[in-house]
Parts: sequence; structure tokens; C-alpha cells
Amino acid sequence: MKKIFVAMTIFCVFAVTMTASELDRAYQKEYAFLKAQKAELEKRLSLDKVQHESNLLGAKEKVVVLQQKLLDLNKMVDTEKQKLVKMSTKLSESKENGDITENVVNQARLTLQEYGITISDDNKTANIDKLEQAFGSASKLYVTLSSLQNTKGEFYLPDGKRVKGDIVKVGNIAAYGISSDATGALAPAGNGAYKLWNAVGSSDDAKALYAGDMKDPLDIFIYENLDKEADYVKEKTVVETIEGGGTIGYIILVLGAFGLLLLVFRVLNLMKAGSNVEKITAIVVNKVESGRGDEALEAIKSFEGSTARVVKSLLRNIGKEREHVEDIVMESILNESSQIDKFGNFVLVIAAVAPLLGLLGTVTGMIETFDVITEFGTGDPKLLSGGISAALVTTMLGLIVAIPLLLLGNLLSGWAQNIKDSMEQSALHIVNLYEKHRA
Repeated sequence: MKKIFVAMTIFCVFAVTMTASELDRAYQKEYAFLKAQKAELEKRLSLDKVQHESNLLGAKEKVVVLQQKLLDLNKMVDTEKQKLVKMSTKLSESKENGDITENVVNQARLTLQEYGITISDDNKTANIDKLEQAFGSASKLYVTLSSLQNTKGEFYLPDGKRVKGDIVKVGNIAAYGISSDATGALAPAGNGAYKLWNAVGSSDDAKALYAGDMKDPLDIFIYENLDKEADYVKEKTVVETIEGGGTIGYIILVLGAFGLLLLVFRVLNLMKAGSNVEKITAIVVNKVESGRGDEALEAIKSFEGSTARVVKSLLRNIGKEREHVEDIVMESILNESSQIDKFGNFVLVIAAVAPLLGLLGTVTGMIETFDVITEFGTGDPKLLSGGISAALVTTMLGLIVAIPLLLLGNLLSGWAQNIKDSMEQSALHIVNLYEKHRA
């Protein structure tokens, strides 16, 4: 058993030794192969690096070229976009111009149709040709309408009578009628008819124009068309003007009349208050200077008025101390002031209230006007005339009433103050003269 075991051990050792030697040779062989492969790979790697760098450089150059092409293409795209925008704008403008041209042609057709001129309406004729036709016809029509034309026709007289005669047309804006019944400027009567204008002074112009003589100036009625009738000129009377102011206008006039009545009473009152001032003063002074001062009161006993009452009060107390006498004089003048200033404040109050009432009428008139505008619009000016008339007339009436009342009221107030000053002056003069002769 031992021999077998030893033999097997030796065999195993030998086998292992033989295997290690083969493995070593195999390893050496494999190593040499791998080393050769490595060298080969390193060489190929070096060549690939060189090739890669060459390819990368070429690619970069191509990228630069492509980028430049992209920039050029972007510029071309932007240019084309701008061209497209311009073309779109031109197309839109062309379309708008076409619409405008078509509208102008239609307007020209409708306008010239009134004068019997027909503009082509077919689709084969270009609008520019239609416009040339319209402008040519309009030029000829302008020459015709801008000249005097004598034609036979009919027109209405102010009383409604229809007469035949000659009609002298001044272009297309005015006309004159000449007939055996009446001659003068014509105005629209509606529906293409004429009527004789009621303003005077145009008959000579009509005859001169009929004879081809242009006068300067012309009494002419210019109209826009003959479809709407023109109203006759009507001069407003004072009553109609006042009626335009409405209720407030009448109130202002009543106040004005009352103010004038007060002015009359005030004038009469001031005339009475300031009467005989110089005469009374002269009588009293004559009595005092002649030493008969005690007879002065009896001498003026028959005189009436504010001045007489002040002097009488003075003479009754003239023998007292001067200060007391002066107080009596001032008190008498103050007592007479209410009589002298009578009605003065009322007149000035009316003068102040009148323009305010006029302003009130203006406001109410404008409110009425705006109410009419809200309901009917601004198409017919006649609907607005009532409110505007009230607005303007009341202001006018207020100023007409206020200005004279204010002026005369202040003048009369100055007159009243002069009467008071003259009474005071006369009283003091009498006192000074009495004390002089008593001394």
C-alpha cells in the first residue's frame, strides 16, 4: 500500500510538474501574442487619433461653412418676408384703393345722374376709365353751372299765385325770376320749384342779370338745393321778441315797470325834499342878519319839505348850547333820511334781481333745448329755437331792465346825498351866523 501511495504521489508530483511547465509555456506564448496585439492596437489607435483629428478639423470647417450658409439663408428669408409684407401691404392698399375708387365712381354716378349725365355701369369698363368719364362730364357741367343761364319757367309769388316768366340761374346756387307780376330773387319752394323771395331790393338785380349786366353787390338768395322749402324772412316785432322770453321774460318786464314807477316816485320825492333850500336859507339868514332872528321861524312857517322841517327844528332850539343844537340838526337830518331815501333800496334791489332772473331764464331755456335734443336729436334747428330764444331773450331783458335802473338809482342816491349835505350846510351856516350876531 505504501508503495502504491508513494508511486501515486510521485506520479502526481510529476504530473503537476509537467502541467506547470506546459502552462508556463502556454502563458509565455499567450503573453507574447497579447503583447503583439497591444502594439498593433496602439499603432492603430495612434493612426485613428490622427485620422480623428483630421476628420474633426474637416468637420469644423464644414460646420463653419454650414453656419455661414444658414446665416445667408436667414437673411434671404428675412428679405423674402419683408418683400411678402410689402406685397401684402400693396395688395391691401390696392384693394382699398379699388374700393375707394368704386365708391367715388358710385358717388359721381349718383351726383351726375341728377343733371342727366350717365356714367357707365358695366363691369368690363375699368374704374379709372369711369373716373375719367366722370371728371370730363363734371368739368363740362361746372362750366355750365358756373355761368348765367336764362330759361323759361314758373315760380310762386308770396301770396301763393303761380306765374310764368323768365328765370335767370346764377350757376346752381341762386336764381332770379322775372315776370309781368313780380321780379326778384327766387328761393326754393320744395320739390324743385321756385318762389319769389320776400326780401326787397332784388328786382333791379334780376333785370340787370337778365340783360347780362353783373351788378356789385348782388341782393342774392343762395340755396343748397330745391328739395326743401325755404321760409320767408319775417322781421320779429317787439311783442314776439318778448314772447320768446316766456314767463320769466314777462316777470322781468313787470319788475322793470315797477322799478321805473318807483324811480318816478323817488324823483318826485327828492324834488319835494330838496325844494326851496336856497329860498328858506336866504329868508332865515336875512332875518338873523337884520337882528330879527326870533321872527325867522314864523317867516318859514308856510314852507313844506325836509329842508323846511330841519331848519324849523333848528330855529326852535337855536338858543341852546352849540353842541346840543348840532345834535338836534343831525338828528333831524337822520329823521328825514328815511323820507329822502324812500324807494331807493327797492330800485337797486330790482336792478340786482333782474339779471339774475335773466340768468334763470337762460338756464331753463338751455334745459328745454337739451330736452328737445335728447328726444328729437339735432336734425331740425327749428325744434331748438324755442329754448335758445328763451335763453337769450331773458338775459337781454334782464340787462335792459338792470342797466337803466342801476344807473338812475345810483344817480338819484347821489342826488339824495347832496340834499342831505345842503341841509346840513344850511343849518350850520344859520347856527354860525346866529352866534356871530348874538355875540
